[in-house]
Amino acid sequence: MSEKLKIGLMLDSTNVPHWVHLMVEKINQSNYAKIELVIINGSKISKNTILSKIKNNRNYFLYKIYTKFENKIYTPKLDSFKTYDLKNELINVKKFTVIPKQTKYSDWIKPEDIKKILDNDLDVIVRLGFRILRGEILKSAKCGVWSFHHGDNDVNRGGPAGFWEVFQNHPVTGSILQIIGEELDDGKVLAKSFSTTDPILVKRNCNNYYNKTLSFLPRKLKELHELGKDRFLEKVEKENENIKFYSNRLYVKPTNSEFFRMSCSNFGKFLKRNLENTYSFEQWGLLFDIKKEISKSMWRYKKILPPKDRFWADPHIVTIDENYFIFIEEYLYNQSKGHIAVIKMDKEGNYDYLGKVLEKDYHLSYPFVFEFENNFYMIPETASNNNIEVYKCTDFPKKWEYHGEIMNNINAVDTTIFNHNNKWWMFTGVKENIGGSNSDELFLFYADSPLSNKWKPHPKNPIISDVRQARPAGKIFSFKGDIYRPSQNSSKFYGYGISINKINKITTTEYEETVITSILPNWDNKIKRVHTFGYDNGLSIIDAKIKRMK
Repeated sequence: MSEKLKIGLMLDSTNVPHWVHLMVEKINQSNYAKIELVIINGSKISKNTILSKIKNNRNYFLYKIYTKFENKIYTPKLDSFKTYDLKNELINVKKFTVIPKQTKYSDWIKPEDIKKILDNDLDVIVRLGFRILRGEILKSAKCGVWSFHHGDNDVNRGGPAGFWEVFQNHPVTGSILQIIGEELDDGKVLAKSFSTTDPILVKRNCNNYYNKTLSFLPRKLKELHELGKDRFLEKVEKENENIKFYSNRLYVKPTNSEFFRMSCSNFGKFLKRNLENTYSFEQWGLLFDIKKEISKSMWRYKKILPPKDRFWADPHIVTIDENYFIFIEEYLYNQSKGHIAVIKMDKEGNYDYLGKVLEKDYHLSYPFVFEFENNFYMIPETASNNNIEVYKCTDFPKKWEYHGEIMNNINAVDTTIFNHNNKWWMFTGVKENIGGSNSDELFLFYADSPLSNKWKPHPKNPIISDVRQARPAGKIFSFKGDIYRPSQNSSKFYGYGISINKINKITTTEYEETVITSILPNWDNKIKRVHTFGYDNGLSIIDAKIKRMK
C-alpha cells in the first residue's frame, strides 16, 4: 500500500490526555498514516447539583476521596493524564460534531452522520472518546473501529483502569488494542501487553503502562500499511481464532465496603513490610553450583554474599583453562552507581574477588562478554548514556578499552547477542516512550558482525511485550539440541524470577519462543528475587536478592 492510511478519530473534545497527544504526534510524523477526520461527541453533559452528585456517588465516596488524595500526593515527571489541546495537531483536518442517540450505557451514531463518515473513505476509526459504540458505526471504516482497553480482557473487563490490579494485588496489569465488536471488550485483539502492577498507587500504575500502550496504535497502523487490508485482516483473524470465555465479574467502581476491606488488607501488608525493614535488608548476591551439566535443582546452589556496603548482580561467565571468570555488576550504595567487577573461581568452587575492571561516570551493569575473532568483547548495559557500547579486552580479565558504539539514541537494557545461522542476533529490552518501562518489551536486531553499527530491526518488533518474559536475563544457551533464552519475570516486582524460553524459530522475518520452565524464589525463605542465569562448562550461576540482618 503506497498511499497513507486515512484515519478518523472519535473524541469527546480536542482537549486530550498527554498520552493521546503523543500518539497523535507519532501518527502525524509517520509516512504510513494521516488523520483525515475528527468526529467530536456533541452530547450535552448534564451539570448535576452538589446534592445530586452526592446522591449519585454515595456508594463510592471512599473511592472518590482516594482518587483525589492520589492526585495530591503523586505528580509524575511525565504525567500521562495532563491535558493537552490537539488543535495544533489537527489544523488542516476535517472535523464535525455528532450527537449520538444514547441508551443507558451505549452511543448510537445516527444514519445521516454515518453517511458523512462513509464519504471520507476511512481505513480505520480510533475511538478515544464517546461511550460503548453500537450499530453501523462499527462498519464505517474499512478495517473497523479500533479502541484501547487498559486492562487484560481475559481477566478484567470494565474499570476503573488500573485500579483492581493494584487493590487485588495482581502481579501484572494488562492492556490491549482491539477492533471492537458488538460485545463489550470481546473484540479482535490487535496488540496485547503486560506490565508490572504498582503495589501502592493506582495513578502511578496507570501512568507507567499508558505511556507504553501509546505505541500500540502507530505500530499496528504501520503494519496495516505494509501488509495491506486483506493480508492484515486475515492475520488478525488467525491470531483471534481460538475461543475464549470470560468468567470474572464485570468490574465497576468499588463500593465503599469493597474499598474499605481491600484498603485494610493492603495497609496491613504495608505495615508488615516496613516492620521487617527496621531490622533486615535485602541485598543482591550470587548463588552457584558446579557439575557436569546445568544444575537444575536450585536448593543445591551455594551462596556468595558481598560486603554489606554493596551488591553483586548480573553474573556472566568466561571459562579459561581450569578457571571461571565471573563478570558482575558491582553497585556501591554510597555511590548510587554501578561498575563492572570480576570474580575468579576454580573447578572446586573456591573463588577470589579480583576487583573493578570497568567504570564510567554513568551507571554500568549486565556485563555481557563474548568472544569474536580471538578477542573478548563486552557489552555492558549503558542505558543511562542512551546507547549500546562495546569494549575490547586488552589484558584479560582486568583491562578493557572502549571499542565503539553499536547503537545510539536508544534506551536499551541487558543487551544479549548470539550467533546463529550465519547471523548475529541482538536481543535487548527497549523503552520507547518516556515514563514507560524497559522491562516490558523485547526488541530484536540482526547484523553480519557483532561489532556492526548498522543493526537491522526485526519487522516483528517488539517480539515480546510482556513483563513476565521480555527483558534478557543472561546468555542464550543450548541444551540437548535446543536453544534457550533466559528472561526476567518481573511480575509482582522488578527481578522477581526467571523464565526459560525455548526459541522455536528465528529468521529475519519471523520469531517464535515458548516459555518452558521458570526459576522462582521459592526454595529458601531468605531469597526474595532471582533475575539472571548463566551456565558455562559446568558452572551454573544465578543472582538473588537475599534477606540479611542489618
